[in-house]
Amino acid sequence: MPSTTTATAVPSSPRRRFALWVALLALLAVAQSLLVVLTLSYENSRAQQEADDVATDAATRLRQSLLRPLPQLQAMAVGLEGAPSVADLFQTHRALRRLEWRAGDRTLRQIQDSPWGPPPFAVLGRDQLALAVDDACSAAQRDESPAYSRSYYAPLPGGTGQELLDLCLPIPAGIRSQGDAPSWLVATIALAPLLEQAAAEPALARHELQLVGGDGARLARAGSRRGAGTYLGEQRIDLPGSALLLRTNSAAGRPSLIPHLNTALVIGLSLLLFAVAGLLARDTRRRAAAERALADELAFRQAMESSLITGLRARDLDGRVTYANAAFCRMVGIDAESLQSTPADAPPPYWPPEHAAEYQARQAERRRAGVPRESSALGFESVFMRADGERFPVMIYDAPLVDGSGHHRGWMSAVLDMSAQRRAEELSRQQQERLQAGARLAAVGEMASLLSHELNQPLAAIASYASGCLNLVEPQPGIDRPSAGPSPAGSATVTVPVSAAQLRPALERIAEQAERAGRVIRSVHSLVARRRPAEPQTLACAQLVEAVLPLVRMQARKCGARIEIALPEPSQRPLHVSGDRTMLEQVLLNLSRNALQAMDDPSVPSERRVLRWRIDTDAANPERIEWACIDGGLGLPPDFDRQRAQAFFTTKPEGMGLGLSLCRTVLEQHGSQLHGEPAVPGPGAMFRFSLARAPGPGSEAGVAASPRTIGSP
Repeated sequence: MPSTTTATAVPSSPRRRFALWVALLALLAVAQSLLVVLTLSYENSRAQQEADDVATDAATRLRQSLLRPLPQLQAMAVGLEGAPSVADLFQTHRALRRLEWRAGDRTLRQIQDSPWGPPPFAVLGRDQLALAVDDACSAAQRDESPAYSRSYYAPLPGGTGQELLDLCLPIPAGIRSQGDAPSWLVATIALAPLLEQAAAEPALARHELQLVGGDGARLARAGSRRGAGTYLGEQRIDLPGSALLLRTNSAAGRPSLIPHLNTALVIGLSLLLFAVAGLLARDTRRRAAAERALADELAFRQAMESSLITGLRARDLDGRVTYANAAFCRMVGIDAESLQSTPADAPPPYWPPEHAAEYQARQAERRRAGVPRESSALGFESVFMRADGERFPVMIYDAPLVDGSGHHRGWMSAVLDMSAQRRAEELSRQQQERLQAGARLAAVGEMASLLSHELNQPLAAIASYASGCLNLVEPQPGIDRPSAGPSPAGSATVTVPVSAAQLRPALERIAEQAERAGRVIRSVHSLVARRRPAEPQTLACAQLVEAVLPLVRMQARKCGARIEIALPEPSQRPLHVSGDRTMLEQVLLNLSRNALQAMDDPSVPSERRVLRWRIDTDAANPERIEWACIDGGLGLPPDFDRQRAQAFFTTKPEGMGLGLSLCRTVLEQHGSQLHGEPAVPGPGAMFRFSLARAPGPGSEAGVAASPRTIGSP
């Protein structure tokens, strides 16, 4: 691996140049030898291919010559009109030596020898050479088609002879005459004339043709020249009932080495002279250009390494540092020579001693894992130590270091000093805390507005119950007996003296609303000041409704509205939710009051003034309870969805725009959303939300809600 020192271009030595020239000459000698060898191999393959092609062509021609008289012989055997005469047949096919008509027992009935050649059985009679024709006729009788016999030798006068072949044709029984009519037609064919006829083609003039028997003996030959025996081609000639083997023997011998070698050497040396001169000139120019480019590249690399603020280090498989740039050395405060001289069994000097064992184990695990298939762009954080002992955080990006042969040699790492970033993050965190403190201070005004808005309801209830108590203790002239029945709100007039039992319900309601006012103050403070909800509680849905029902009933009585609550019977299926009791009660109260105020309009008839609360399991998610507040009022404005996100948005002339905002904030802290939409069937509006279901005693599922109607007196 290169070190951080500046490298310079070093020219190659004379010994190296001499070795290169020797290698070049050896390469040229090998190339010339291969040229000659390949030329000879090409000549051999070309001559052998020519012999094979000649054998294929000659075999095709010879087979055609053997099969050519077959249609005419068949026509003659069956006596077709237009069949050639015997003389014409011998005239046309000079290789045909004899025709024989035989009876059913294959005895001769008629013989006709060809006038164009010597009689085939002049020395040995037909009965002595009848084995081949008997086999052919047996094959023809078995296959019911013409059949050729195997070749056999027939001697001639003067000590010569000829190779013959018999063709046996069965004469169909339907066309035979009565009596001793012949049943077989046998044609005897000489092979030598056919072979000479095939060898007369110009393309076969440079080859000797031979017919070879099954035992390898030569049956017949043709050709003006004897073959050299170097390039042989063989082709099988398949005939009905028999087969022949045709062999071609090229007259050309193996190619001579001297002509090809002289040609190759002359051409190669001529080209070599021109190539060497051009290579020398080009090598000189390229060498000079490469040395200049190398010097520029080294200077550029040195400048780039000097300008980097990212530390670069290279390590081998044992973890020893083999390269470190100047930025990495400045980062850890150790020079490159000291880093590279650290033994492989010792931890690097920039590892903190308390983390050395962990880093060593991670390095061993990485070595066992090997090279990853895909390089990851994700780095990992670590802690390094400077020379003065200061610890500082770093971000490390590793990549496998692979040499030119594809072997894994180590790891290349880019190291970033994260100290400045950590200081910036700490400063940002402090500034964020200051901003949050300022936001909490700014939220004090919002908390005051919310308190004034939300405390109106319990304080108004306290005032109402206090007025009722005063009415109880005030003497009423003309009345000396209690009224028929006290109202739950304590609004009916009673006479004095007043007992403690009569004052107790009103005083309990005053205490309850006072406690509610305190809970409102604490909940609003927690919501606005800290921006986080209180600890969740398991609350019964029926209890939440019953808690806000007295206040809702008071306002419903004023506007002449009825209240209907669709809630499962507690004995069938009690529903429980998880959340902050006070804030959820405030949501129910705000939505109910908004619904009642929407119906408190002269244009809304009395039959539509019904406040409906529908509470049941969410059909889309059984783990949540859906709440729906439905009124029969004037409905929502067309641009309600866009305007409700604005601060202090309200549709009431005297409203402050805090009710829906508080409901939305409380529900978001409970993991829900407030949805407003037209009531179905209309007119009116429906606000719905869902809360997480909490397990409660005796909770069951699958029981339909049984609505309970609560009317206002």
